[in-house]
Amino acid sequence: MRFLLVGGGAREHAIGAALVRAGAEVVVASANANPGLERLAAASARIDPTEAAAVVEFARRTRAEFAAVGPEAPLAAGVADALRAAEVPTVGPGKDGARIESSKAFCRELLARHGIVASPKVVTPASVEEVDRAVAQFAGPFVVKPDGLTAGKGVWVQGADFLDPKEGAVYAKSLLLQGGRVLLEEKLEGEEFSQMAFVTDDGVYPMPAVQDFKRALEGNRGGNTGGMGSYSQRDHLLPFLPPADREAAIEIVRKTAGALRAEGISYRGVLYGGFMLTAGGPVLVEYNARFGDPEGINALTLYEEGNFAALLAGVATGRVDPNLVRFRLRSTVVKYLVPPGYGDRPRPGGVLELDLPEIEAEGVHVLYGAVEAAGPGAVRLGSGRGVALVGEASAIHEAGSRVEAALRHVRGDYYVRHDIGTKEDLARRVEHLRQLRAPGAKPSPLPLSVAAPDAPPSSAGTPEQLHG
Repeated sequence: MRFLLVGGGAREHAIGAALVRAGAEVVVASANANPGLERLAAASARIDPTEAAAVVEFARRTRAEFAAVGPEAPLAAGVADALRAAEVPTVGPGKDGARIESSKAFCRELLARHGIVASPKVVTPASVEEVDRAVAQFAGPFVVKPDGLTAGKGVWVQGADFLDPKEGAVYAKSLLLQGGRVLLEEKLEGEEFSQMAFVTDDGVYPMPAVQDFKRALEGNRGGNTGGMGSYSQRDHLLPFLPPADREAAIEIVRKTAGALRAEGISYRGVLYGGFMLTAGGPVLVEYNARFGDPEGINALTLYEEGNFAALLAGVATGRVDPNLVRFRLRSTVVKYLVPPGYGDRPRPGGVLELDLPEIEAEGVHVLYGAVEAAGPGAVRLGSGRGVALVGEASAIHEAGSRVEAALRHVRGDYYVRHDIGTKEDLARRVEHLRQLRAPGAKPSPLPLSVAAPDAPPSSAGTPEQLHG
């Protein structure tokens, strides 16, 4: 099988590597020359991934049998529609299905139309004059969300990005004055997690749950980013995520896929629910219409060898063999190496030297993002997330320790969050949920920058779950 892969980030590197491991050929259409993809691709071309005509022409020229669209922008631009029209079965929803991500208002309205109880309180002011009245409807903290794509960086959360409600109102008004729509949503208290699933005409096929780290700095401080790293647990749960709550989230994804079908939208791709596990259960924060980045890297690392090309071909054609949806029982940790100042004022241009044999000897995989080749074993950082290091082990903290050991074999000026996947961070999250769900308790948000003691066993996570 020959797959066209659209996109040039670490997520696409992970998809391409999984396809090649399964014996498929890969051709790549991307705006950048990703060093990892360049090494594994049978052919590649520098193409704006949102330019549908150019992508289709490249697919024809390289005789691609299937396609997979990685990033959100090409999906929102209708690239998957154009490929299907050219008779190239594609993993990724059409422009109508991609609205689940490209329009947060469409997403909330879809859930409401179909009686899917999964949203926090939402107010959508239609004009600048309505913003102050909308803000007044929230008794507690709220979140300001632009309606469209923001690459994980446009959402403002009260208590983190602004303190006074008036500041949030000013931001909301500025978005409206720029001609966009804006949503004000209740700020949820709990622990975020990601639940991705393959969605086709014949069903919904879940992947392991993952927790992402959006904030740039350790202790969950700093600005929002596309994601500094993530982890998954060997039983496909998370230390704070009981089986019943994960199944409740999967059921919301199933109902959402059914709602899309009921409205005549054929969805063939990945539907990724970002959830907050609250005292009352999982609540939807947002949907993405593709593999998460970095969350997709965790799932792709765990996919069993040999069948990934057949699985994606099934997603693209709308009929999946359930026996192909198989993920190994291992824990993973992803940590991104980024330019200094990333998330606020990144300083690109630094060169990283990576001793790949030594890194791989630590049990760590290397995936390339916003970098360019700078000689043997070296890459130059751009302004985005540069290199993803992926550790795999039986326990989460062991996978994280492998990544930390691999950092000894990287030279150059970069920033990385060392606190992802540590025992201390896992314990804080379990304790946070325990407090949140204690009878009659009204806990304040746990200060994640301050280490909490190891949590005792609780319904939020057993000792075995806590340690990986």
